[in-house]
Order: sequence, then structure tokens, then C-alpha cells
Amino acid sequence: MQQSPERHARRRAFRPIALLLLALGLTMPATPSFAQAAGHVTAKIVKAGLLVGGGGGRGVLTYRGKAYPFKISGLSFGITVGATVGRLDGRASGIREVGDFAGTYSSVGGGFALVGGINGVHLRNEKGVTIVLQGPKAGLELAANISQITITLR
Repeated sequence: MQQSPERHARRRAFRPIALLLLALGLTMPATPSFAQAAGHVTAKIVKAGLLVGGGGGRGVLTYRGKAYPFKISGLSFGITVGATVGRLDGRASGIREVGDFAGTYSSVGGGFALVGGINGVHLRNEKGVTIVLQGPKAGLELAANISQITITLR
């Protein structure tokens, strides 16, 4: 079956364009979708309590190359005795826009520190943002509680 000369010419012109598009597609870096971008979080938290605990601190969310300072405040209910200072480092996921990071987070957990120890926390807010942090803490604390933490962007 013979092809018309016009059709053959169109096919020949299409090949270099298709090869160029394929080459561009293969060389472009893969980027995650906006909904999947994670942020890096650092925070310093001071806690104290006797039965009911309270705490606060400051931190920085680094998200899409920009730094967003934030303030932390919270209460814990359960067994809480002592006082600690902790420096936490970790990541926040599920952020669609930076405003999603602010909000009220819940956590159930416990810990023990005698002069020093390791702190870890897994938090989730009403917008679906999850924060996982860990790091050293200093002080004296015995805790088994339910915590509610509020993060406010500054």
C-alpha cells in the first residue's frame, strides 16, 4: 500500500518534534505535587506540670525554601510531674498550603527524663497535617497524658 507524498512528509516532520518532546520529558526533574510536599520543622519547647501540664515554645517551619516562624502553646492532661526543655527536629507532611500548618494538634503519649533523655512526638491537626519530631530533652519529668498543642504562625 502506497502512502501519499504529503502524508509521508508530515510523518517525517513529526518525528523530530516527537523526539524533542521525549528528550525534554526525560530530562525534566520529577517534582512532588503540592499536596505531597513536606516541610522541615525545628522547635524548642519548655514544659512543666503537676497533674495538669503546660508548655510553650517557638520553632521554624522550612517549607518550599522559605522559613516560617511559629509559636507553640499547649496543655496536657493525665499524669504529669516535673519540668523539661527540649529541642526537637523533624518533618511536617500533608501540607497543601503553608496556612495548613497552623492549628490544633492532638497527641497521646508519655515519657520519662531524669536530667536528660530523648523526646519524640507524633502530632496531627484537623487539616490533615502530620508532624513527627524527636530530639534531646533536659530536666526531670514523668508523664503519661493526652496533649493538645496549638501552633500559630507568626
